[in-house]
Amino acid sequence: MLDDLIPSSRSFKKPFIMGIVNVTPDSFSDGGRYLKPDLAVQKARELIRQGANLIDIGGESSKPGACPISATEELDRVIPVLEQLRAETDTPISIDTYKPLVMIEAVCAGATMINDIFALRSEGALETAAKLDVPVCLMHMQGKPKTMQNHPRYDHSVIDEINYFFQERISACEQAGIQKERLILDPGFGFGKTVQHNLMLIKHFHAFRCHQLPLLLGVSRKSTLGVLLQKEVHERITGGIVMMLFAALQGMAIIRTHDVEETRQALEVMQALCEEETK
Repeated sequence: MLDDLIPSSRSFKKPFIMGIVNVTPDSFSDGGRYLKPDLAVQKARELIRQGANLIDIGGESSKPGACPISATEELDRVIPVLEQLRAETDTPISIDTYKPLVMIEAVCAGATMINDIFALRSEGALETAAKLDVPVCLMHMQGKPKTMQNHPRYDHSVIDEINYFFQERISACEQAGIQKERLILDPGFGFGKTVQHNLMLIKHFHAFRCHQLPLLLGVSRKSTLGVLLQKEVHERITGGIVMMLFAALQGMAIIRTHDVEETRQALEVMQALCEEETK
């Protein structure tokens, strides 16, 4: 299945849209709005109607400065949403977590993918993911959410360091029994990176294709856009879509976004423009 997400040429291939549902009180964009299960499910339904190909459900904020929560608290937030959503839709559901216990319970409740900001580096995560046998997204992050934006720096090119990280994590996954074909890579826009690091990441997004794996990107409403545009969180949609399209033209396979309707429209226009003309 994941092979279908890897571009085989320079031609534009419309990425899948991953709609974000944060079941948290403190996420940077919509914290607290969907903390009740019914509201979170209602939001997921809306995103699916707007064109989301998959839904990403998270119960712990990973914004800069965020503190971790217990697995029990995270499960209390996400499991009711997963169970209710799975009962009414076949849309693939990703669980945004780095905790092995949450991975297990979420997959049992209907999640079909793991989205891990720590790239399976938490104790027991590799072994758990190997047993669960679902696709896994490995994200690059320097440090931890609480401290990751405290003067991030890289000794070499940020692109090279991310690629070194990806290769190490791919090898670790394969040694743990996780087939490479199950992996998705996310360079971690905004996670332990300055504005310039993030711009480099977008400008050279094609460099991550060397691993021959699907690439996921999340830029939606993030602080780099706020710095560039001098706009508040909900006024950054257009800038995020420009970044998304720039990466999509370089082979991005999945775009993770709060703004599904606007993203779908932009991708449909881009696809129409890039289609080969027929006589």
